[in-house]
Amino acid sequence: MSAPDTDVQKQAKRHRGALFGIAGVVVFAVLLFLLFLTIATDPDETGFGAELDEPATERAP
Repeated sequence: MSAPDTDVQKQAKRHRGALFGIAGVVVFAVLLFLLFLTIATDPDETGFGAELDEPATERAP
């Protein structure tokens, strides 16, 4: 059974704050995901931010 008197405009007005909150969280999550993709696929990144100035050499025992 459904409610006998549904007023969609009234319900949309009452839930406007919650809908804006949900939309804001979705936008924030998409921005974080895009930031993650940008950082994860950076071709200049060598790993953990450590760069060596000279090549590694083995030491003789």
